[in-house]
Amino acid sequence: MALRARYNGQLETLHLQLIKMGALSEDAIDSAMKSLFNHDSSMAEKTFSIEKDIDEQEKDIENLCIKLLLEQQPVASDLRMVSSAMRMISDLERIGDLAENIAEVTRFINNDDVVSRLPLKAISDTATEMVAESVESFVRRDAELAQKVIDSDDTVDEYFIEIKKALMEEIKADSDNGEACLDLLMVSKYLERVADHAVNVGEWVIYAVTGEHPANKEQ
Repeated sequence: MALRARYNGQLETLHLQLIKMGALSEDAIDSAMKSLFNHDSSMAEKTFSIEKDIDEQEKDIENLCIKLLLEQQPVASDLRMVSSAMRMISDLERIGDLAENIAEVTRFINNDDVVSRLPLKAISDTATEMVAESVESFVRRDAELAQKVIDSDDTVDEYFIEIKKALMEEIKADSDNGEACLDLLMVSKYLERVADHAVNVGEWVIYAVTGEHPANKEQ
């Protein structure tokens, strides 16, 4: 009983650390987008700092997962949860990298007129919500919420297509906007990739809960 209690405590620590890593990923995206919308270089610097914290959190969680696997010999369902967590942190770390990429690009964007005509806040809000809900679905072992995250990817893809078309029109209308438009296309592509990584997390949650990975169903 003492061994199981210790194991349950370690699982709870894993959940808390994943929540923290997910929150850091959300904060990184939020700071990067504030850097864009507010021309605030301090927000870009904050993103870079958060990304380093995400990297440290990834190492801590990975070490805990290895400890759980080596010391506790978890049963099948718990084994899936721990192994899925190890996959998830890789995606969350990539989200941090993408936020850093966004912050870097925003330093060169100063065309508020073009920015205001694009649904950049909508795509960033949707992608950020997907990240939050993907981590929440793991903690709650909620396959339905994980599926909701996966389904939300279509909305992000639609926003990306809308942004891409709008930027093409902007370039046609005024070629002087070309460089800013390309930078904004990169930002929207990074956000689309954030959503893809949230989908990956959701798929690993479904595997952890059901024992079947959604990608295998499609084959």
